[in-house]
Amino acid sequence: IGVVPVRMLEDRGLLVDITPTTVFIYRQMKTRPGEVLIDCLDSIEDTKGNNGDRGRLLVTNLRIIWHSLALPRVNLSVGYNSIINITTRTANSKLRGQTEALYILTKSNNTRFEFIFTNVVPGSPRLFTSVIAVHRAYETSKMYRDLKLRGALIQNKQLRLLPREEVYDKINGVWNLSSDQGNLGTFFITNVRIVWHANMNESFNVSIPYLQIRSIRIRDSKFGLALVIESSQQTGGYVLGFKIDPMDKLQDAVKEINSLHKVYSANPIFGVDYEMEEKPQPLEELTVDQPPDDVEIEPDEQTDAFTVSVLIQTVNSLWESDLFSQSENSSVVLVLMFICTI
Repeated sequence: IGVVPVRMLEDRGLLVDITPTTVFIYRQMKTRPGEVLIDCLDSIEDTKGNNGDRGRLLVTNLRIIWHSLALPRVNLSVGYNSIINITTRTANSKLRGQTEALYILTKSNNTRFEFIFTNVVPGSPRLFTSVIAVHRAYETSKMYRDLKLRGALIQNKQLRLLPREEVYDKINGVWNLSSDQGNLGTFFITNVRIVWHANMNESFNVSIPYLQIRSIRIRDSKFGLALVIESSQQTGGYVLGFKIDPMDKLQDAVKEINSLHKVYSANPIFGVDYEMEEKPQPLEELTVDQPPDDVEIEPDEQTDAFTVSVLIQTVNSLWESDLFSQSENSSVVLVLMFICTI
């Protein structure tokens, strides 16, 4: 019984100028199964490779991706496994001048590369906090992704479970065929990996993630039919044999491993669990309507009294005037008198 190996290159290599249909943009980004977009930062400059070009930085649980906003075909992908060191230093940006930047030193195919990213928006630390924190989460979760020999896997004869890991089967009396005589031990089958440890020495053990399994087969050996697991070339191409008796128990174990491997391949668990803190709200959501001032404008009584006094004097002057007869000014006088009474 064979399996289709889970191929993963996103976290291990450097890719430059990937076809836009392969990567971009944001919602259209083609992520592999199990890859999760954790943060998206706009206004990020690739200061060393594309100084003066404003771009977008995508932070996933496996890598960081930068692309130019003006020309999406100008882009790069940096897998966390290729990163040697991350620091913050001062850089000379065409968009910001002298400013603090994120320096990432990587290694791919025995060649070192350096990347410098600068946040064009001043006063925002998310560029540093997101990338550094997610990379740290990646570094501390290698048990999900790497084959491990003689690790601290067992405690009080029980498997030390990883977060989100579940044991589906525990098989006693399983022989590890790595030596001429074999070693008797216990076999654990989980949703993330296969673990075996020797009963006499718990530190003699092996953890094989489904991610690193190249093939699972039943093959003949000098001990009879055995379960043979071949690991990927990335982990050294180990061939590990396990003797499980009786035969029907061996077949059931292989079927269960094969089934769990298929489930894992469809939705891998890489172990990089990181949640962003609450992001700043848009300005539109922070803006509130200003309530009207609860103020009443009271009339100026002194000014109104003065106006009425002036009108009364005008009426009297017109009434006593010799320039106009009383009949000619009667209508005007009546109007002014009416105004004075209001």
